[in-house]
Amino acid sequence: MGFNQLLRVITNPKLGSCAKDVAALRTSGERLIQVQLLSQQYATEASLQRDDNSTTDTGSGQSFKGHGMLAPFTPGWQIADVNPLVIEKSEGTYLYDINGKKYLDSLAGLWSTSLGGSEARLVAAATEQLKTLPFYHSFWNRTTKPSLELTKEILEMFTARKMGKVFFANSGSEANDSQVKLVWYYNNALGRPKKKKIISRLKGYHGSTLIAASLTGIPALHQQFDLPVPFVLHTDCPHFWRYHLPGETEEEFSTRLANNLENLILKEGPETVAAFIAEPVIGSGGVILPPATYFDKVQAVLKKYDVLFIADEVICGFGRLGTMFGCDKYNIKPDLVSIAKALSSAYIPIGGVLVSPEVSDVIHSQSNKLGNFAHGFTYSGHPVACAVALETLKIYKERNILEVVNNLAPRFQDGIKAYQNSPIIGEIRGIGLISGTEFTDNKSPNTPFPTEWGVAAYFGEVCEKYGMLVRVSGDTITMSPPFCITPEEIDEIIRIYGKALKDTEQRVKELKSQQK
Repeated sequence: MGFNQLLRVITNPKLGSCAKDVAALRTSGERLIQVQLLSQQYATEASLQRDDNSTTDTGSGQSFKGHGMLAPFTPGWQIADVNPLVIEKSEGTYLYDINGKKYLDSLAGLWSTSLGGSEARLVAAATEQLKTLPFYHSFWNRTTKPSLELTKEILEMFTARKMGKVFFANSGSEANDSQVKLVWYYNNALGRPKKKKIISRLKGYHGSTLIAASLTGIPALHQQFDLPVPFVLHTDCPHFWRYHLPGETEEEFSTRLANNLENLILKEGPETVAAFIAEPVIGSGGVILPPATYFDKVQAVLKKYDVLFIADEVICGFGRLGTMFGCDKYNIKPDLVSIAKALSSAYIPIGGVLVSPEVSDVIHSQSNKLGNFAHGFTYSGHPVACAVALETLKIYKERNILEVVNNLAPRFQDGIKAYQNSPIIGEIRGIGLISGTEFTDNKSPNTPFPTEWGVAAYFGEVCEKYGMLVRVSGDTITMSPPFCITPEEIDEIIRIYGKALKDTEQRVKELKSQQK
């Protein structure tokens, strides 16, 4: 199928079954454009389609098309008609599919495998705990030694301000859902039953469960789910490059956003607003760094109206930005903190909530009155997960992970930002070992490429072809490599990035020529 024919197909208002039409497209580039049109704005991964000739089998010719999983963030037509990328093995910063192809994992799984894919000490920690005590709960004043030891370690490690207690969950989503329950419990205990609304930010990501998805400021997580729930409000995204006014400095932009936050609180009524949740650096929304003085000004507003600050450290926590937590980087003094991902290097699911003494003391007092604190999960403080997390934190200390990240960061950031002058790149953003590249026409935030061109997704597809996996989200690709990455592997990221960028620039030229 030629390109003009392809465009006629995907712009046809009588377009039939997307699965049928995609199956008719023979090349990955053709399918890619169809993918972007059909998948709309929030494609979560670069691996949007496989080559028609790739059976992703084990040597028997078996196809996995139409598999039985209801796969996260994957449209149904992909499951029906496109072979998934099936990963079989990991070694360090590399992944291998079931055909033996090697990929550099530039995203560390999902911002999570901080120690890479073959850390023997974590495997040993899990194995030993499985032999000793594979499971016990933490209900009714019963618990396990690993959960107690991990609690102590986390409270000592978080130094942005003193925290009083840790509640264990199984993911960042569960942690953020729990945050809302804790905040409500706290305000009810203080006799403030109306103080229940939570303010989040546009483009922020806080998970995909009912409340966490509502907190998330990405429309695709709300569509057809009847979300967000009414008590969740969204305020401005602090993306200076995209949203600043002409001539506005970063400090002035931050002042304007803080004023908007204050006006929102006043409009809703301070007696109804319970908490504000924010990632120190927005991750899945595009790696958006806060502008100068932003968090200082936001915290002043929150303090003025007695609104709790929930810091979502699920991505930023445990060294990603070059500080142990994002709160350390931006002088955030939170009332509550959510953690997950790098807490166990994602080797086993675990998340948590850190609670300040001011909040935890109220919760304890109220639970005494009620005779119970009726919140928790079967797997809260799972001994195997806690044992793995404990070993992960020990490794961070022993290997001085902050020094490692800060030594690698200039090579990574400078290498990627060297491509900033590309005519198809609007902005490259990053800090520590996290980076985002946003593609726009004429280097302007106001001139995005047509959605059907799928520029970022094409870049991701080419990266995959060259042996590197990135995340694609709308017009942006993001990377956050494992902390065990070597300087030579960073150079490999930059080399593949450059090759993929060159191919993508050529594709954009071809697409523009078709418009003439």
